[in-house]
Order: sequence, then C-alpha cells, then structure tokens
Amino acid sequence: MPPDRSEPLFLKFRRPNVRFLFLAIVIGGLAGYGAVLFKLILKYMQWVFYQNTNDWLTFAGAVPLWMKIVMPTAGGLVVGLIVSFFASEAKGHGVPEVMQAIALRGGRIRKRVAAAKIFASAVTIGSGGSVGREGPMVQIGASIGSSVGQLFKIPRAHMKTMVGCGAAAGIAATFNAPIAGVLFALEIIIGDFGVMQFSPVVLSSVMATAISRYYFGDFPHFDIPSYSIVSLWEYLLYPVLGVVTGLVALAFTNTLYWLEDLFDAIPIPEWSKPAIGGAVLGCIFAIWPQVFGVGYGAMNMALINQTPFMLMLVLIFVKIAASSVTLGSGSSGGIFAPSLFMGCMTGGAFGYAVHWLFPAYTAMPGAYALVAMGGLVAGTTYAPITAILIIFEMTSDYSIILPLMLTCITATVMNSTIQRASIYTTKLLRRGIDIEAGRERHLLSHMLVKEVMVRDFVTIPQSMTLSSIIWTFKTQNAPYLHVVDEEDRLTGIISFRDLRAVLNEDGLNDLLIAHDLATPNPVTVTADDTLQDALDKITDRGVSQLPVLSSGKEPKLVGTLTELAIDAAYNSATVRAEIAEGHERKGG
Repeated sequence: MPPDRSEPLFLKFRRPNVRFLFLAIVIGGLAGYGAVLFKLILKYMQWVFYQNTNDWLTFAGAVPLWMKIVMPTAGGLVVGLIVSFFASEAKGHGVPEVMQAIALRGGRIRKRVAAAKIFASAVTIGSGGSVGREGPMVQIGASIGSSVGQLFKIPRAHMKTMVGCGAAAGIAATFNAPIAGVLFALEIIIGDFGVMQFSPVVLSSVMATAISRYYFGDFPHFDIPSYSIVSLWEYLLYPVLGVVTGLVALAFTNTLYWLEDLFDAIPIPEWSKPAIGGAVLGCIFAIWPQVFGVGYGAMNMALINQTPFMLMLVLIFVKIAASSVTLGSGSSGGIFAPSLFMGCMTGGAFGYAVHWLFPAYTAMPGAYALVAMGGLVAGTTYAPITAILIIFEMTSDYSIILPLMLTCITATVMNSTIQRASIYTTKLLRRGIDIEAGRERHLLSHMLVKEVMVRDFVTIPQSMTLSSIIWTFKTQNAPYLHVVDEEDRLTGIISFRDLRAVLNEDGLNDLLIAHDLATPNPVTVTADDTLQDALDKITDRGVSQLPVLSSGKEPKLVGTLTELAIDAAYNSATVRAEIAEGHERKGG
C-alpha cells in the first residue's frame, strides 16, 4: 500500500487561501455582532434623548417643541467632541474613509475607529440626525476587517480583501441583504470581482447575516403589496423615472458638499459645528417629522400609497436639506438611507403624476416609489448592481426587477456622464485623491520623504518660556513648534492644543518652559524613509504631521511631513502614471 501523503490539517490552514477564508468567517462574525451592538446602542440613544424607542412618527406629536430643537443640538455637540478629540474618521458618512484607507494605507484603519463610529453615529441618529445606518456599519465592519488583518499580519496586497469582508458584513447585517453586501464590497470598496476576493467576501457576508437574523429575525425591511407591470407601455416610463431620480441624486450630492464647504468656512471651533447643524435640523423635523432619523416609517407609508402627492414632492427637498445639514455640519451617518428616502418620495410623486395621466396603463404610485429607491441609490453611488440587489433583498419582490434595472442603469449612466465622481469619490477628489486614476498603493513605496517634505519649520529652545511660546505661535503661524536642545537635536514637539490646559492659569507665563510643555520623544521619520512608511506611522499614531530627521549617526531636524503633502504626492503620482500608460498605449 502506498504511503499516505495527505497534508496534515494544520499545514493546510497555513495555506494563504484557507487562512483568508477562515479570517473572513471571523470578520463576518465580529461585524455581525458589531451590527447587533450598533442597533441596540442606537435604540438606547433614542431612548436617552426622547424616552421612546418606537418609530418617530408614532410619538412625534407628544414631544414638546423645545425638545425637538435642544436634543439634536445636544447630540451634535457630543458628536463634535468625539470627532475632534478622539477619532476624526468618525465624521461624515464613512465609506470614503474606507476607500481612502485601501487606496493610500494598504487597508490599515486605526482600531479606535470602530468604537468611535458606533457611538458617534448612534448619538447622531438617536437624537434625530437625518442619516442612515449603513455608512457607519460599513466603516465599523471595515475597521474590524482591518484590525483582524493587522493582527494576523496579512500581506498588504490582501488587506483590501479583509477590509472588503468587513464592509460586506456590515451592509449584509444592517439590511438583511447578504447578496447586496457582497456586491457593495466588490463594486465600491474593493473594485475587483476576482475569485480571490469573491470567496472570502461571500463567507463574511453570510456569517454576518446569520448572526443578524438570529437576533432580529429573517424578514424584509419593507412589507409592501406585490406590484407588477400593468402594461408594456410602462417600460417607456421607467427610463424617464431613471432620469428624474438621477437629477435628484445630483442635487443631493452637490447640496451636501456645498453645505460642507459652508460649514467649513464658519470661523468657529470644529467641535461646535455639528451642534449648529443639529439646531437647524431640529427646526426642520419639528415641521416635517418624516425626515427624523432613518425615516423607514415614512417610506413604508409611501410604499403602500398612504402619503399625499404634495407631501411627497415637498419631502424630496426637505430630506435633501436635512441630510445635507446633518452631514455637512460634521455629524456621523450614512447616505444610503437618505437616498432610499428621496427615491421613495420621488418615485411616489412621479407615480401619482403618471397614474393620473394614464390610469389604465400604469401601476399604483407605490410601485414607482419602490423602483425609484434603487434609482436614487444608483444615481448617488454609481453602483447599479448593488442598488438593484439591495432593493430586491429589502422587499423580497422579484416582479419589479426589470423596471428596477432600467431605472438604475439610466440614472447611473446619465449621472456618471454629467459628473464623473460619485457621492463617495467626490469627497476623495476634494481631498486631492483620485481613486479612479488608479489604486496603485505601491506608488508611495517608491517615493521618499525628502521629495515632498517641507523644509521651512519653526524650532524653539527647551528653555523658552510660555509667554514666548504663545507669541511664537501668533507670529509664525505654525501648527507645531519643534523643541531642540543646545546641540539642535529634537527633544519634543508642541502643538497649540498642548497649551490649552495652561492658558487660563495665572502666573505661569514665566514659570513654564518648552521642556515642561513639549510631548517628548515624538514619532519621527528620516528623509530617506518611503512615504508609505511615513503614512503607516501617521495612521498608527493618529497624528497629522511628522518631524523629519536626517539619516546618519547624529540625526538632525531637517523638515516636516504632513498627511496633506502625502495625499498630494499620491495624486500627482497616479496622474503621471496614467499619462505614461496613455503614451505606452499610443506607442504600442
């Protein structure tokens, strides 16, 4: 008998493919429980603010006006403090931050992001923020996937798959939509439909969905009548609906970033801006309670034809304003649910109009509301496959799949022609990061710190007094002061934040010196380090700049490197690579 040459099980586990599948299951399980925890905390936060966990429309009339304004203001203040002093990545809708981490940082996301995002988003939505749960869960899941990948020392080339597993699990557990979760991760986060990415993402999505269903049951998000095509002539109307939803999607994207610029220009502390947004939002949902929070109650009413035409028409623009104010001011939440809400109201109003014009040839307005939900998601994210599948899974209704496909594709093609970037990639473009130009993370590994560092920096001696330090900040307009000893060796670094605790203390101006205030042994890089190494240190330590030292036995301070400079260098490198690729194609 020939000897048994079968490989032991523990050696098979060491194979990369098997290990990735195992880690995908672990990530799916952790993200699934993260989704359960997030939903429970969200309910608890709504109870903290309003002493009621039911849908807002069922008790809005009993809430006094002052509470409708004060509570979202207080929620915004809490979120502003979390974002400003704990984790800046918790700000906004989260998905662009995940895409940036994959493109620039090899999928490395700080471990604290998941906790910060859970709490900040729960406070935002619980206090009335007009945003969704999916963006936070994508970022929470992606952070879990990144942390697991870093723990098991997954190679940089495969980290994006780990992050994609977490993102897919987040969407799947949030919407009870495992297929849509997979497609979202592959279509938007990873950008690759290869087998090596597909298999782990599927396992992670299935695991998270199983956990979510165990705790919350297996039922569609929307319980609606069965809609179907009444006449073949209706197929001519759905591309028109795609155009309409596309225009609303463009309005939402542009309004969101216009308001973000408006809030950025207000000369007040960053932590206070979400509170202002909360106060404005409170005034809005005091008049239109339908836009409170996620808004599923209002959507359900529109889908079963219980919302008047004029109210749906008005709610389109009110929701655009409410969601844009919430996110533009710096609060935390997703854009998926607002897109579904706007699509629902847009489709419902459109359905009323065409049913009034052609009653014998068209379905009830609820059918158009359902289809338009997918159209608006597709028009904002430029991810039609995800949009089609998520509506199918959220409703368990296959009869509207053909109109849904027509509407989603029309909205995507039209909007991507008018405006190249989606609502996600627009945010990255505004930071100088062009994801579409290429995901070549190795570019930063071939660029040195000395190529982009700033050589103009401010140094102060260890003996400088507090009053002189304050004067230096005022006159030099420098974000950081570098503290050096008598031999010009870096011993510490001072930011203006380090001075806040002592600014109001009398008698310290001439007693405290730079040596007392400086952060000792700051994280540094050398001029010959790669930008990828520098970015890894910035990510791990949560800082925005690093002092640059010369190489050699006696390193001296020679410059400073900011995260903004790294982002700009990456963008320039991808543009150059694209131009070079174009020249090669022409030469070939």
